[in-house]
Order: sequence, then structure tokens, then C-alpha cells
Amino acid sequence: MAQLPRALTVAGSDPSGGAGVQADLKTFTALGVYGMSAITSITVQNTEGVLKTFHLPADLVHEQIRAVVEDIGVDSAKTGMLGNGDIVSAVARAVQELGIENLVVDPIVKSSSGADLLDKHGVEALKRELLPLARLVTPNVPEAEVLCGMKISKLRDVELCAREIMETGVGAVLIKGGHLEGGKVIDLLYEGGDEFHYIVRDRVRTKNTHGTGCTLSAAITAFMAKGLELKEAVERARDYIQGAIENSLNLGRGKGPLNHMWRLKECGESF
Repeated sequence: MAQLPRALTVAGSDPSGGAGVQADLKTFTALGVYGMSAITSITVQNTEGVLKTFHLPADLVHEQIRAVVEDIGVDSAKTGMLGNGDIVSAVARAVQELGIENLVVDPIVKSSSGADLLDKHGVEALKRELLPLARLVTPNVPEAEVLCGMKISKLRDVELCAREIMETGVGAVLIKGGHLEGGKVIDLLYEGGDEFHYIVRDRVRTKNTHGTGCTLSAAITAFMAKGLELKEAVERARDYIQGAIENSLNLGRGKGPLNHMWRLKECGESF
């Protein structure tokens, strides 16, 4: 019997189910991957924003990762909300000690509502300790600006920023273009050298985008767990999230969640 692909998310909990660990596990399941999780933070949030956060002890995060990797094993992993420098360091230590490969880092610094989700020490630890261990980092434009220390307003800026982020030692950079103006969303995948790979999709006009970044990085992680090369994993993940946004759910009073199970419509289900 073929081994079921296994993916681990190391991230915060979103009780509304639209982002964080909950979104990651839904994505893994939708894409046919066995999902596991290590919780870094408990949040109080809903579609209107993040109200409170509580970060777990760093050693507890480390122990969660060790427990599942040593027992079940991991084909790929991703990080989401890490909260502080101690947790970032604990995750980096676990990645090294346990030999975790195919690591995707979603560098969550702030929530879409503006709440701080990673402190200054955490940002420095991310660049110094975790990114050199990662196959891919997936910042949106504001997160990329934090990582590269420059303002991004046009595509040329995105290219320069990607080159700068590569200096951390990360394997590749995917800068998501949703925050830039235009009728198209243009993402940039950079693996070094002189070639930039652009991924262009139609912009979906909807307010229901809660958990978009978490879902995209989880989808990439899932496809990597299945053995796809990075560029194909990113392309297929981008197609998946396009459908999830186009079929997003109008739930809650704020920004509703994506429809992680949108492909069920192709099977005649109504979800």
C-alpha cells in the first residue's frame, strides 16, 4: 500500500475556523494529505479581527513537533503564526534536530485587521534562524517589506526585495501580489539567479478573504508532500486558492472565510 503523504502545520489556532491551524488542516484534507498540527498560540478572533492572543511556552511547541515527527513522520511542513522569538528558535531547533525537509515559512507578522502577531525579536530570529532552513518563504507585500527593509510599490521593487530576502539563505521566495493595485494579482516566485517566475491570476472582487495566506502556504506544503517540484507545487496551489476565493463563504460580520472544500462542487456536493 502506498504511503499517505503527511504534512505538519506549526501555527496558531483560529477559533472561527478560517485561518491558522484550522485552515491548514482543511486544506491538507481537501488536497488528499494527512494533516498534523503543533499549536504555537491560542487566539481570540473571528471574521472581524483578532481580539487576544496567548503564546504557548516554546518548549511545549518543540515537544509537539517532536512527538508527531518521531511517531508518524513528516513529508513536508509549514509554519504560520509563531508569536515571538523564543517560539521561532524552538521551531528552528526542532527542524534541525528532526531533519525536517520541505519547510514552507509563512512569515505572519500582522493579522489582516492589523494586530501584531510576531514581535521584533521574532522577526530577527525568523530571518537569522528559520529562513536558512526553509525551502520557501511566502510573504505578502507588507511582510516582504519587513523582511527586506524596503518599500514595495511596483513589480521592480518586488524583484529587488526577493533578491534581498534570498540573502537570508532561504531556498526560494514567493512574494504574493494581492496588496498591489490592478485587475490582476501578480505573484513572484524567485529561486535565485536571473530568472523571475510570475504567476498571474484574475483578481476576485470579494471581502471574504480571511485565511488566504495560511491556505496558500498550506496548499503548497500539501503538494510538496505529494512529491511535486516547487514551481509546480506553487502553480497548483495558486489554482486551488483561486477557486477557494471565487467560492468563498459569506459567513460572519467581517471578512468571511474561503471555501476550502470548493472542489466538492465538482462531485455534485452543495458545500
